[in-house]
Amino acid sequence: MQWNQNYAALQGSLLLTALVVAIPIFFLFWALAVKRMKGHVAGLLTLLLTIIISVLVYRMPLSAALSASALGMVTGLFPIGWIILTAVFLFNLTVESGQFEIIKSSISSLSPDRRIQALLIAFSFSAFMEGVAGQGAPVAVAAAMLIGLGFPPLPAAVICLVANTPPVPFGPVGVPTMMMSTVTGIPATTMARAIGIDMAFMALIIPFFMVVVMVGFKRALEVIPAALVAGISYGATSLAISTYFGPELPAITASVVSLLCLVIFIRFWQPKTTWTFEEDKVANPATGVRHTAGQIFKAWSPFLILMLVMGLWGTPFFKNYAEKTHHWFLAVPHWPWLDGVVFKAAPIVAKPAVYGASYKWQWLTAPGTAMFLSSLISMVVLGISPATGAKVFAKTFMQLRFALVTLASVIGLGFLANYSGMSFTLGLAFAVLTGMAFPIFSPVIGLVGVFLTGSVTSSAALFGKLQQVTAGHLGFNPVLTTSANLFGGVMGKLISPQSIAVACAAVGLVGRETDIFRKTLKYSMILLGIVVVVVLLQAFVIPGILPTAPAVS
Repeated sequence: MQWNQNYAALQGSLLLTALVVAIPIFFLFWALAVKRMKGHVAGLLTLLLTIIISVLVYRMPLSAALSASALGMVTGLFPIGWIILTAVFLFNLTVESGQFEIIKSSISSLSPDRRIQALLIAFSFSAFMEGVAGQGAPVAVAAAMLIGLGFPPLPAAVICLVANTPPVPFGPVGVPTMMMSTVTGIPATTMARAIGIDMAFMALIIPFFMVVVMVGFKRALEVIPAALVAGISYGATSLAISTYFGPELPAITASVVSLLCLVIFIRFWQPKTTWTFEEDKVANPATGVRHTAGQIFKAWSPFLILMLVMGLWGTPFFKNYAEKTHHWFLAVPHWPWLDGVVFKAAPIVAKPAVYGASYKWQWLTAPGTAMFLSSLISMVVLGISPATGAKVFAKTFMQLRFALVTLASVIGLGFLANYSGMSFTLGLAFAVLTGMAFPIFSPVIGLVGVFLTGSVTSSAALFGKLQQVTAGHLGFNPVLTTSANLFGGVMGKLISPQSIAVACAAVGLVGRETDIFRKTLKYSMILLGIVVVVVLLQAFVIPGILPTAPAVS
């Protein structure tokens, strides 16, 4: 059976088709923001609605629609869900062992001020987690750590979502940027230089913006020196690494530099007044508590182990070894009822071309496996028995079960949107409606892609080629539009159901996804407005700031 994508399936009208197939997006917004559905319920209903529209509007074979959804759901769970599960497991082990109390004390001893603690954990440490793991782990771990420090659940989730933006295109180990390079054929080093400029600029803004979200503008001004130290040290390092070394290391290197610079700075500077939450019963939980360097080192050892293991996992030698050995991955070379069935059509491709479908999970080199191994090593170091570890793992799974359902359904939706042609219909409609104003909408398309899939990587896969082709048709530098897709997509992380589900699971607010969505929607739109202004400047005022690449028409 062969089925050709038709991007103007309704009466030959691209715009009419786009309007109808956008219904699932509007439904998902309505379900979360208005109806206040639980994330996993909204995700599953939206996926079901998308399947119905794909079959009725595009005449996609039902077997292919179900198969595409299943492929996305499996991909969502392995490797992405595996990363989230193991990240939270590692954190829960530190709690079970009692070592997290020492971690809290060590952070509080640096500063009792909640704003400084948020800069340390939600911005700098979260950026490190994005660099090594990504895909939910940074928000999950950082938010859980803030909860452990005594932050109220809702503020903890929101500020972590806001703070986790500058490192996203470069985490884990540069995957989103490399995906854009793979889809478009633009060299990864070129893409890294372009998005590196954007993210260095955002790094200057986000630490202060995060504190404003947390305490308001007036109180945020009191810690602007610390916010500048965190942001400038991160931005400068990220820009240098992305410019000269490519996309793999900017987030990891910059986050470590930012964390060290901030720790050193606050040794010599503290805000004039200490800000705490009204819920705080004790202004300084570290008062009277002293721990030796050895105790602090042991408490932080799970994360130090994670750094070492992830460093090994990222080496070319290790990756090449696993790639050459078939024992280290699970693969379905030809995904049933989908591979060889769907064909892309013009103008996405010059002539009809098969849209291949396969599944491969290289479980040995997967970041989640590295985190799981780090957890096992940490159990030995922390003195946790295998039986206790198994109980913690089971507890972690129960904690995340609904978040994993939401994750699977949203990724399934993203895959179906791609294979049915929905993503291309929406993108082409944007191009037709916007014309030379397309640079305004390039980041918007990226944001929509991330909202649909929960992943900047997936958004690059969905719309990267479309951004490149449209740039060629309109005479723009394709690096501008493709990097704008990544740039805007980052702001979509704040409202993506996947990210919100992870944040809710980490802070114990499962079922209250809509409360977080309502707050982060406002911040996402503010940041998107900043992104649009930057992209317009790059397009029409300072186009020479970005590297160039050949356009595709």
